[in-house]
Amino acid sequence: MSPAGARGRLDVNIKQKSFRAASGGKLHVLGELVFSLRSGELAALVGPSGCGKTTLLRIVAGLDRDFDGHVAIPAHGTLAMVFQEPRLLPWRTVEQNVRLAAPRASDAGLEMLFQTLGLEAHRDHYPGELSLGLARRVALARAFAVKPDLLLLDEPFVSLDDALAARLREELAELVNRRPVTTLLVTHNVEEAIGLADRLLLLSIGPARIVADVAVARPRAAHTPAELAALRHEIARRLNQPFSRENL
Repeated sequence: MSPAGARGRLDVNIKQKSFRAASGGKLHVLGELVFSLRSGELAALVGPSGCGKTTLLRIVAGLDRDFDGHVAIPAHGTLAMVFQEPRLLPWRTVEQNVRLAAPRASDAGLEMLFQTLGLEAHRDHYPGELSLGLARRVALARAFAVKPDLLLLDEPFVSLDDALAARLREELAELVNRRPVTTLLVTHNVEEAIGLADRLLLLSIGPARIVADVAVARPRAAHTPAELAALRHEIARRLNQPFSRENL
């Protein structure tokens, strides 16, 4: 686990991260990355595929300690992570999967989570009976049930259709607004980043570095088409990529 820092605050100071390549040489994935998140702040990591976003998230989570630098997570805090795959225990029901992660969660707290995420009718279902969208909702419920002080989200809505992903983003925004939690989100989807984050941390191609830190006006509120277009243009300009409405 990363050492504890200030209460509610995440501090990341990475000098570099490398992997040993099959050829025997070193593959440099992350360059120098320095940033901090205030208590309750949500930042989205946005950058080209393969630039090291998931590697960075794993370092923050304490799952990868082989790097130069240090990470300080919120002091005396609880960490929750939502992976790209829901990672549910197939022999446990929806409610059992959530209660295993959060044995002290109150009945009222779980009731609120299940209602917000549309899981009330699925509490006694097993993962094999769920669609991918429902399984992702269970993963979110499990993460929020522990009342985390630091929440890490690794493309939580990847491979979902646009309508379902948009609905889940709204549900996530509702949960974050109800209980602000210091959050780091990895996504390739520009609209997802804009719709959820207070800040966008734009990463270069590997070895990844932060090329821009862009504030989002009115986080988790509806944006006009003009505001969305302006932010897309800004992101594309900072990443030196041609403008596109598609995902990065």
